[in-house]
Amino acid sequence: MKLGAFSVSLNVKDIKASKNFYETLGFQVFAGTLEQNYLIMKNEDSLIGLFQGMFENNLLTFNPGWDANANQLDDFDDVREIQAQLKAQDVPLIKEADKNSEGPESITLVDPDGNIILIDQHV
Repeated sequence: MKLGAFSVSLNVKDIKASKNFYETLGFQVFAGTLEQNYLIMKNEDSLIGLFQGMFENNLLTFNPGWDANANQLDDFDDVREIQAQLKAQDVPLIKEADKNSEGPESITLVDPDGNIILIDQHV
């Protein structure tokens, strides 16, 4: 199963303070804006998403079809294929993708410890 680029998506209380903190750790803004209340920050191949007011908890995020630089991959597992594989293994999904759709779509599941996993395809 090819899940694509990995990042941790953090639910932050003050996006400006979080931006400043992660900049001290060597991260730089890669995508998003403060006005949109989200930033994707990068330090080499490490990605952290900062999201203010968009969801309740932190998420583990995978982006099928993208590498760590948001470049589109030629060879990747479509999120609907990943969904079918998970369902075949009886993995419960919180949110399912429309199996008849194409292009961008997402699924959400929870690991045994309650961590939310977002598989979010943008291509």
